[in-house]
Amino acid sequence: MPTYVYSRERDCMVDKETGLPMLNQEERARPLQTPMTYGDLPGYRSPIDGKWIEGRRARQYDLQSNNCVDANDLPKKTNGKLKNAKFAAKHNATHLLER
Repeated sequence: MPTYVYSRERDCMVDKETGLPMLNQEERARPLQTPMTYGDLPGYRSPIDGKWIEGRRARQYDLQSNNCVDANDLPKKTNGKLKNAKFAAKHNATHLLER
């Protein structure tokens, strides 16, 4: 499948390797190949300091400026064991304590 780029001189899409314009019927019958894109995050008010955050980049700046981390970046506990003996006794879960 050919890759097309826009040619300013010809004002049309041309094959990247051959430089031929995208003109024949077979090429016209297929839809134009474009890259997949997705939208940015919708804007929201920061729960930390109340500033308006618009997009992923602004979210990263907001987290950095307030010394916060993304909850998805935190390490996951995989063993399912409890560390606090008082908490385990209160909730009748002493069998889940780490030994």
